[in-house]
Amino acid sequence: MPNIKSQRKRVITNELRRQRNMASKSRMNTFIKQAQEALDAKDADKIKAALPAALSEIDRAAGKGVIHKNAAARKKSALQRKSTAG
Repeated sequence: MPNIKSQRKRVITNELRRQRNMASKSRMNTFIKQAQEALDAKDADKIKAALPAALSEIDRAAGKGVIHKNAAARKKSALQRKSTAG
């Protein structure tokens, strides 16, 4: 534990941000997984609901800085390619 007051505060804020980022990334991955399952099942209704939600969640994570914008573009592209391939 640091002795300097500002560094003590940084330790606390870094931990809070880490937890918030983990929660956001976990939520994004859950939406991606649901979209993947819908794509694998080839269920048009589920795809229509899950894919836009997953793309939106990826954009949200990138906007918050949880993932890099290029990583977001790569994830979105992969989902969209998979949806049009089937």
